[in-house]
Amino acid sequence: MSSPSKRREMDLMKLMMSDYKVEMINDGMQEFYVHFHGPNESPYHGGIWRIKVELPDAYPYKSPSIGFVNKIYHPNIDELSGSVCLDVINQTWSPMFDLVNVFEVFLPQLLLYPNPSDPLNGEAAALMMRDRPAYEQRVKEFCEKYARLEDIEATPEENSSDEEMSEDEYNSSDEAVAGQGDPQ
Repeated sequence: MSSPSKRREMDLMKLMMSDYKVEMINDGMQEFYVHFHGPNESPYHGGIWRIKVELPDAYPYKSPSIGFVNKIYHPNIDELSGSVCLDVINQTWSPMFDLVNVFEVFLPQLLLYPNPSDPLNGEAAALMMRDRPAYEQRVKEFCEKYARLEDIEATPEENSSDEEMSEDEYNSSDEAVAGQGDPQ
């Protein structure tokens, strides 16, 4: 590979040609969203998440930044920011890995095998260690509430910092429109 920009372009094209829906942010190839489905045989099965990916200038020599846009209940994912605690991505990244690996190996493995001893979400970690069936039920509730196709398609696609609403503002305006009519 002659340069990081060529590699970035090739990896992004490979991801786009796979089964993942990719939405570009702005005109560059450094920020984009990927639609990610929860792995089979896990409590996340049936959920779909919008993952924000940011590629650093030094990609592939430096790992991409990965974050869940819609909420997910997991010991190693920050519930508020969506940040992922994933050693392979954050610490042991190698230029041998590519973007498809992130979505076909790293994220599915994270969801299938959470590590409650290194949590970003302490509540999820404690519940998982104390009562695994209750933890899995909570995961399924989050999937039903926050990880539906409508949830990721409802997120504004044009990211103008002047016009962008927060997720809470967007959800509350949705509820107002979808709520009951005037009770007169």
